[in-house]
Amino acid sequence: MSQLLLPSPDGSLESYRADRASPYPSKAMGPFPRTVYAAAHIVADPGNRDPWGKPLVDWDATLAYRHHLWGLGFRIAEAMDTSQRGMGFDWTNAQELIRRVLGEARHVAGADLACGAGTDQLSPGETHTLEDVIAAYERQVDFIEGQGGRVILMASRALAEAARSPNDYFKVYDRVLAGCRNKVILHWLGDMFDPALVGYWGATEIAPAMDACLAIIEAHRSKIDGIKISLLEARYEIAMRRRLPAGVVMYTGDDFNYAELMAGDEAGYSHGLLGIFDAIAPAAAAALLKLGEGDRAGYDAILAPTIALSRKMFEAPTQYYKAGVVFLAWLNGFQNHFAMVGGMQSARSIVHYADLFRLAHDAGLLVDPERATVRMAALCAVNGVAQH
Repeated sequence: MSQLLLPSPDGSLESYRADRASPYPSKAMGPFPRTVYAAAHIVADPGNRDPWGKPLVDWDATLAYRHHLWGLGFRIAEAMDTSQRGMGFDWTNAQELIRRVLGEARHVAGADLACGAGTDQLSPGETHTLEDVIAAYERQVDFIEGQGGRVILMASRALAEAARSPNDYFKVYDRVLAGCRNKVILHWLGDMFDPALVGYWGATEIAPAMDACLAIIEAHRSKIDGIKISLLEARYEIAMRRRLPAGVVMYTGDDFNYAELMAGDEAGYSHGLLGIFDAIAPAAAAALLKLGEGDRAGYDAILAPTIALSRKMFEAPTQYYKAGVVFLAWLNGFQNHFAMVGGMQSARSIVHYADLFRLAHDAGLLVDPERATVRMAALCAVNGVAQH
């Protein structure tokens, strides 16, 4: 099958042909000019009898995908929100994921990763004190560092609920960072990714929130490698990047503007820690190599069509972007099903998936267009879009 019918937002059907195979290599061709983490997804076990209550993971496929990302030259941001932390994948499962991937990395030359530590073992809906939050962070940090891993200190829903001022955030991070053995990456996740994080750092406005976060960074600069911010607004990231103390770097988490932010300006540039890099890894790797060669035009030419894809994938409600990430992995044969923990594949519509299919094709991201077309046709069929 090379032709299929795709639904459009206006309710019409479009005859579409995917005939452009990805031109990008599946293995790294050289070092990157930036430090770049791909936040990786998990592959669910579709045979799970209780996908909401007790999610099961296809460990072979999940680990194979990490090898794919490592082979392209990426570091991995493990057990982050892309792996559905806080959306069906709990701390118990995350521990097993972290243990397995750290163990796998020891046998792969050049493999690197950092792992998310949060407070998601605290039951949602219950009242928690700042001491509870500190203890929860410390347990996760101790586990990761005890396994030989490095930490990404994730934003905490429990802290957002318990804190009453920027001073409360300072108290929590002061205690947690003081106990970390190694440098960590901080994580500022905007409420567009998780509505429970509104008012993080003790303020609903960006400027005072940034001031509070920078005060923590300045006080613990020897313990902080960098900070990832995901606010989907380039000007905020650039402003904060210019205020970071020496030795602390910015990791863009802006899935709308990553190309320009990583390319940089006269005052500096961002490194990367992005969920979209899970989905566009071959193109992103090729673009970064162009950037390293000083070929800005080549870099922009590769990444420009991926921006349109990413903006569609991360459209509101942004927290459901994980469905698009897994959708592309399925289209490209990295897993043999489109099933997610908690049935999250149902969070987006068939029209959304059709848009992603077109945009992935335009960006040169379909490894085997024939296979992708067959799978897309099957998804359309079960969603009431018959193929003739």
